[in-house]
Amino acid sequence: MHILICGSLAYDTIMVFHDRFKNHILPDKIHILNVAFLVPDLRREFGGTAGNIAYNLKLLGGSPLIMATVGDDFVPYANWLNDNGLDMRHVRRIAGSYTAQAFITTDIDDNQITAFHPGAMNHSHANRVADAQDVGLGIIAPDGREGMFQHAREFREAGIPFLFDPGQGLPMFSGEELMQFIEQADYVALNDYEAQLMQEKTGQTIEMLAHKVKALVVTLGPRGSVIHAQGRCIEIPCVKAERIVDPTGCGDAYRAGLLYGIAQGWEWEITGRLAAVMGAIKIASRGGQNHRPSREEIAARYHAAFGSEIQLA
Repeated sequence: MHILICGSLAYDTIMVFHDRFKNHILPDKIHILNVAFLVPDLRREFGGTAGNIAYNLKLLGGSPLIMATVGDDFVPYANWLNDNGLDMRHVRRIAGSYTAQAFITTDIDDNQITAFHPGAMNHSHANRVADAQDVGLGIIAPDGREGMFQHAREFREAGIPFLFDPGQGLPMFSGEELMQFIEQADYVALNDYEAQLMQEKTGQTIEMLAHKVKALVVTLGPRGSVIHAQGRCIEIPCVKAERIVDPTGCGDAYRAGLLYGIAQGWEWEITGRLAAVMGAIKIASRGGQNHRPSREEIAARYHAAFGSEIQLA
């Protein structure tokens, strides 16, 4: 059975400014802001929620299907996905558009200025969940607003369990709309900031929201994560990374671990720990799709962290 990954495919252009933004922005002149930053370091990464999650799920031995919309400039990314054995049959090109892309400038204090162009992502509703065959589990990750609504409804109508991961798209929705997603979903994943925003928008506590789904997961960065399931609050410790290089895509790697464990029918303690291992592996490399551990190496990291064996397909 496949896992259908509904989300974005995007290019991340990352530039590094070798100074501090605050040294070049005059507080009393921000109403006429006109600045330029020299960025000697530049790299372009393959990213987007669907791409990152699918990449990590493939590393685990899962069978991801990517469902996304892309633009005329997608060829380099398509070649990358093909080289890594990722299925693109439900990646739809929107003629006359660009693939979604983020332009990120970082200073030496790790402050960031980001511009995001959604491009073809705004047409995600052109894809239909029913077009994907042999799907046993899905995820709705940040994508075009209309597409996220549509895919949630289609998963529900098809009887396919899915994980709702609003991510950075959460501010697009009202409290009522978020409750609609939660009522349809089987699982929800949030980081700690998103969890707070979710509570403020819906007027419900995390515990109240958790009762509406099979499991609600909140990641807490270096403090690990918490899984609310079946009336229990399961604490998952953070796995120590070999080195901390780049947090970009760590949440997506974690979600791939969740999806894999759910598909295997594992206990939440095991599923959460695998997710934590995937996040720790990812943070040691730049970009969302440049780490390449074998399944044996992932299992060894799990054993080193938790003292028990894990069997990956």
